[in-house]
Amino acid sequence: MARRRGAAKTVFITGAGGGLGGATARYLAQQDWTVFAADFDAKALKALDGVENIVTVQLDVTDAASCEAARRRVARACDGLDGIVNFAGILAVGSVVEIDPDVIRRVLDVNVMGTVRVNHALFPLVLARKGRIVNISSETGWQMTMPFNGAYSLSKRAIESYSDALRRELMFLDVPVIKIQPGPFRTGMVASIEQNFDRVAQASTHFKGLLKSIKKATIREQGKAHDPELLAEVVHTALTTRYPRIAYSVKPDPQRVALSALPDWVADSLVKLALGALGK
Repeated sequence: MARRRGAAKTVFITGAGGGLGGATARYLAQQDWTVFAADFDAKALKALDGVENIVTVQLDVTDAASCEAARRRVARACDGLDGIVNFAGILAVGSVVEIDPDVIRRVLDVNVMGTVRVNHALFPLVLARKGRIVNISSETGWQMTMPFNGAYSLSKRAIESYSDALRRELMFLDVPVIKIQPGPFRTGMVASIEQNFDRVAQASTHFKGLLKSIKKATIREQGKAHDPELLAEVVHTALTTRYPRIAYSVKPDPQRVALSALPDWVADSLVKLALGALGK
C-alpha cells in the first residue's frame, strides 16, 4: 500500500526511552514525522508522553509477541512505516572469561535478536511504503575489540553482519538498510559504566586492579562524549537523503581508529603497555 499523498512520514524507534533513542525521537518529531517511540521502560517513556507527533509504545524486544503487538498498534494508526530505527541495546563490561555466560546471552538477545525481531515483525509496514531500516551499530562494530568490552563489541559485530545480509537481500525490494556507527555520545548507558565497573571489579578474580584503573580512565574519557542531537541529525539524514550511505560513522574515537589501522600484534602490544601502565 503506497503512502497517501500529504500523509506524515512515520518512523518506529526502539530504545526511545534512552538518551540517543529519545533524542532522535524528539528530533524527528520536530521535523514533523509521526514517531512511534518504543521502549521496555514505561517510566522512561512517560517523558515523551504529550510531546507533539510522538506516540509511545511499550515494547520488549526480547519477546516476539510484544513485537507483534507493536506491529498491530502501528498498523491501526497508519498505512505503513517510512522507517525503523533500532536503538534498543544494553551494555556489559568485564572479562569474557569471567562474565556469567547468561549475561552475554542477555546482551545478544537484546542488542542482536531484539533488532532481528523488530525488523521481522514490522517489515510488512516498511515494505508498504518502501521505507528504510536503520540499524544502530557502534564504532566497536568495525574497530578492534578492546579488552573488557567483549560482550558489547561482539553484539555490534553481529549487527554489522546482520545489516549487510539484510541490505543485500532487501535491495531487491528497493528497501534500503543503513548502519549507524556512533562513537562516544552522552547517554544513560554510558553514565552507568562507573557502577558496572565497580561491580565487575569487585567480583573479578584475575583483573580486579586493572578494572578499577580502567574505570577511572573511562570516566575521564566521557568528558569527550558528544551531544546526542548530533547523532539524531545523522539518523534523519539516513532516513531522508535520496541516496543514503551504507554506513555512517559518527564521531569515532581517534585513538581507537588509529589502533584499528595497525597490525593486530602491534595493537595488542600497545594496549598491553597502555593498560599495564594504568594499573601501576
